[in-house]
Amino acid sequence: MSDEWGHVRQMWHLLEPLHAVVYYAPEALEEAAALGYTTEERWPGYFAWRAAPLGAVGADRVTGTFHSFSPRMIRAYVPAVWSVASPDAVLAARARAVDRAYRTLFGDRVDGPELAEAAALARRVVSAADVTGRPLAGAAAALSWPDEPHLALWHAATILREHRGDGHVAALVEAGLDPVESLVSFAAVGAARPEVFASRGWSGAEWSAGGGRLLERGLQEEDGTATDAGHMLRAEVERRTDELAAAPWTTLDTVERERLVELLGPLWVDVISSGLLPSENTLGIGKV
Repeated sequence: MSDEWGHVRQMWHLLEPLHAVVYYAPEALEEAAALGYTTEERWPGYFAWRAAPLGAVGADRVTGTFHSFSPRMIRAYVPAVWSVASPDAVLAARARAVDRAYRTLFGDRVDGPELAEAAALARRVVSAADVTGRPLAGAAAALSWPDEPHLALWHAATILREHRGDGHVAALVEAGLDPVESLVSFAAVGAARPEVFASRGWSGAEWSAGGGRLLERGLQEEDGTATDAGHMLRAEVERRTDELAAAPWTTLDTVERERLVELLGPLWVDVISSGLLPSENTLGIGKV
């Protein structure tokens, strides 16, 4: 990673866990169940929570925007999730889930001045984000801002992570990596074990075929590890992702960015130490 974009990646590392709480917190599972979703697995809630800003879209739209999931897996949940609850109902339940989860995680700090200050700074960053051509970020940004600071902080974290994610998809496409190759190449550089990426729904044959294509391009060894060229390509993808995510952060000066890091740090520690999030994940946080 280039030092030029180090602060951009640092902010992602701090904000991503604050967003991801909604996919794992017991309160989110309870709200999903109240809507009528099965919670034996997290995917019905996941696809509903994340896709709801797009509206009652079909599988093709979700496949194109989420990128790394097998189309077959997405079709198993979308558009069926909208027959259980409408996007508006999902968004309302999602807000309740975040409210409850944050109150459990952060206690009285939810209503404290530090969290409100963090929310205000993050909202300033969002206000500088150009979401043109970024479908998930654009859909999230079109939603109304919550009044409560802790929900506003989650909303800001969500817009910024989707802004980054949309850029990441663009960087993968620029690198000539299709959805399964994107995952195989990420596993090859040690971001996570291949088994972790099984959650994205690709078959063993599809995974092997993706590895074969990378082998032909000189990006992967026979044993599934990345070649020097493979490491370089993934490093360029991450650099390009940071670059595409950087513009909104210029709205804060260095002192303000450092203050936001200071404010988010304790919240990040609370989320990570809660054990809600998997220690090994498909995002490779802490790995690249």
